[in-house]
Amino acid sequence: MADAAPTARAMGVLHGRVVGLDDDILHLPAHRTLDCAGAVVVPGFGDSHNHMAWFGQSLAELDLSGCRTLDEAYDAVAKFALDLPEGAWAVGSGYDDTAMGGHPHRSGLDKAAPGRPVWLKHRSGHMCTVNTEVLERTGVLNGSAVTPEGGKVVRDSEGPTGLLEEQAQKLVTALVVPYPVADLADAIGAASAVYASEGLTHVVEAGIGSGWIGRTPVELAAYVEARRRGLLKTRVQLMAASDALHPLQSHSADGITFGLDLGIASGFGDDHVRLGAMKIFIDGSLIGRTAAVTEPFCDHGHGTGSFQLSPEELTQRILDAHCSGWNVAAHAIGDSAVDVALDAFAAAQQKLPRPEARHRVEHGGMVRPDQLSRFASLGITPVPQPHFLFEVGDTMAAAVGPERTPWLYRHKSFLDLGIRVPGSSDRPVASGAPLLGMQSMVTRRTSGGATLSHQECVDAGTALRAYTVDAAWTAGEEDRRGTLEPGKLADFVVLSAHPADVPPDEIGRINVLATVLEGSCVFGQDYLDELQTTHHTTTVQSPFHLERQTD
Repeated sequence: MADAAPTARAMGVLHGRVVGLDDDILHLPAHRTLDCAGAVVVPGFGDSHNHMAWFGQSLAELDLSGCRTLDEAYDAVAKFALDLPEGAWAVGSGYDDTAMGGHPHRSGLDKAAPGRPVWLKHRSGHMCTVNTEVLERTGVLNGSAVTPEGGKVVRDSEGPTGLLEEQAQKLVTALVVPYPVADLADAIGAASAVYASEGLTHVVEAGIGSGWIGRTPVELAAYVEARRRGLLKTRVQLMAASDALHPLQSHSADGITFGLDLGIASGFGDDHVRLGAMKIFIDGSLIGRTAAVTEPFCDHGHGTGSFQLSPEELTQRILDAHCSGWNVAAHAIGDSAVDVALDAFAAAQQKLPRPEARHRVEHGGMVRPDQLSRFASLGITPVPQPHFLFEVGDTMAAAVGPERTPWLYRHKSFLDLGIRVPGSSDRPVASGAPLLGMQSMVTRRTSGGATLSHQECVDAGTALRAYTVDAAWTAGEEDRRGTLEPGKLADFVVLSAHPADVPPDEIGRINVLATVLEGSCVFGQDYLDELQTTHHTTTVQSPFHLERQTD
């Protein structure tokens, strides 16, 4: 657990940086002072795993997250389609087959929106359902389509149902990508505005450029465009999808054999848009029962999930990326997938020791007791999503059974071994509000009222640290952000209360009053304008409470 963080009552900001605290700045002249009247100021929140463009695009799509029956979903599609131009796609997102009692069927979608393509995206992102029109365009119905490795076209006695799992989704995305950079910039801007309202000042985009998750091969340009147009209100670190990397020619002494053109690799960019790890998908999802597990699921056909590629191919890509200077983020949810990731990281470090590398396992949804020590010995950072416990915890527990439930989305077990655990959301798979994530770290309560593995709970201070100090460290940017101390970026959030000062079940209800990025307000300007201020040379008259995290 984290020790109580030190506090300060005044902070000075100049040219986007923190220049001092308390006595260091109280005697200095200031152009403007703000009296926050006892509000709490904390470092800006970071989300170590989200999908920004995907979320931004979903804001303009039909929201199916509230549907509790298949008929509700069909009715929603029908109503949504009425307002679309002729020939336009009816695109929905966020449906949950568990809540609705099954996946939509193409025949039902045909009736709901006759004559137009319909594409409904599962909340996990690892599967989707389409209607007959889309199946015809993909070539699935006439047999000309080749299902990509690691994917599945689900069929029943009458043929394809419309459900496409994992890599099979590429059959659909091939019809619509690449999206225009300008449109993606708009979506990124829309997402960024939501993030700023929740106190987020830095996010990691978990996969761009290729694969079923990529929006365009030039996706980085969309983030640059969003920044150029003033739409980007958060710092972004971008993971390149492994499919976007390719063999490279360089001098034999360099050892750069795999990556992006010009030798661009992890770390390229600046404090606003920077390239992060290579993202590689090892398996699927728990809620979709496509995660690779060592023992069969307790429901859904009792299978053991699947790998996106063969373990040998996955390992080789991780080796190539590691030896070419990349950090690697391996999506591994099932315990069998975690084995593949850890084995690959061990082989990579044995082949070319890089103690400075910050490799990660994204999600780590099921981690066996024997795997915990391997994370520690290999220096691998787990990046779990705590709010999954609330939103889909009951479903996950049913899928793996009571004996394996204690392995789900661990936290304290990692901390006890000295492993950092950053906060993240996987938005839009789950809500991305950091305060909701902190609440789930503290309570581990499901939407059904159960508590999953109370021994993995942490206190509110540790949860806050996960979204500040540890999120910055995981991104390799602890020298610039994550704490509020002289020399670091003035990225901070003004809260109505400290997470440790409210009951655990109320952490998610704390109000974000203002979000400041590099000294400039990106959310809550009206709140700041209402504060007692002076606009002449003066000193702080009435200090505010500042929570300062330390490493």
